[in-house]
Amino acid sequence: MDEPQKEPLISISGMRRTYDMGDMSIDALRDVDVDIYPNEYVAIMGPSGSGKTTLMNMIGCLDSPDAGSYKLNGTVVSDLGDRRLAQIRNQEIGFVFQTFNLLARATALHNVELPLIYAGMNQKERTERARHALKQVGLEDRADHRPTEMSGGQRQRVAIARALVTHPSILLADEPTGNLDSRTGKEIMALFDELHKDGQTIILVTHEADVAAHAKREIHLLDGGIESDSVGQAIH
Repeated sequence: MDEPQKEPLISISGMRRTYDMGDMSIDALRDVDVDIYPNEYVAIMGPSGSGKTTLMNMIGCLDSPDAGSYKLNGTVVSDLGDRRLAQIRNQEIGFVFQTFNLLARATALHNVELPLIYAGMNQKERTERARHALKQVGLEDRADHRPTEMSGGQRQRVAIARALVTHPSILLADEPTGNLDSRTGKEIMALFDELHKDGQTIILVTHEADVAAHAKREIHLLDGGIESDSVGQAIH
């Protein structure tokens, strides 16, 4: 007997996004259709201007499409207002950026707590959650250190802990190794591999083939459309 098909975690249909640049209109996304399922590990790739950053902004609810629909975890988010989108971003999406985006004067623990402060969680629970997230990334002994007292790799681990602390549906990483040396970058990608094994859905946006090779699926964009969508064998 066949197993029932899982519902997509992300379902994008007919998505379009056009930007007006003076007298010109740029079609950043053209009728994009894509489904991503729970616990998938996906890399979004493409040359500069292909639409990968625009698609990331759509998935992360940082921008809204001009046409088409986007359903995230059962909610049609493509037509929600700004306040509700902010809630979705806080609760459903964990962001990891190339530049870490940490508060320089705050401790690692406080940086990780920030999304829970915005969510209104009480101090005891958010501190427990933040310490657990730091433990997940191997930095429980650095909770009281500030970013200036850490290496680039440690800062990115703090950023990943901050992304995980809300128990998000998806971890959305934009060039997560872009500011790291190759050895540290490999350590960060090994951490992503472990998080995926533990059940985390991960979407990487990258132009680096060796980073994308960690994912089980690669979506290549070209001129605002999907050029290819392939499932391969991830490296470990």
